[in-house]
Amino acid sequence: MFLGTYAPKLDDKGRIILPAKFRDELSTGIVMTRGQENCLYVFSSREFEDLHEKIRQAPITSKQGRDFLRVFLSGASAETPDKQNRVTIPANLRAYAGLDRELTVIGAGSRVEIWDSEAWETYLAEQETSFANTTEEVIPGLF
Repeated sequence: MFLGTYAPKLDDKGRIILPAKFRDELSTGIVMTRGQENCLYVFSSREFEDLHEKIRQAPITSKQGRDFLRVFLSGASAETPDKQNRVTIPANLRAYAGLDRELTVIGAGSRVEIWDSEAWETYLAEQETSFANTTEEVIPGLF
């Protein structure tokens, strides 16, 4: 499970050093793709295979399913961390997420998310009040 918030830097070659707590799970390979809210989603190769199996079960007759699949998978890139635990973020994904040098990497359970730091701070500020004021069950059985 991926947890926590980290602030690595993007180097001049578009690489990021993976947070130490994520390295074991991601060392054999990752898949990164467009995420929602203009961040990037990063999955272990194993987790992405499981996710892909679920996506494949969407009916081909569902336009919303086809649209989601196209956007999600067309941006996907399989990467393998180097010996220094760096991975390259492809240019198209850096552009999609508006990534510059300052990044925020968060653990989001089954995935890692990579955000432009300013975008993350804005998102978090907007969501914290809503989070604190949640009065109904958002996730069945959680509270």
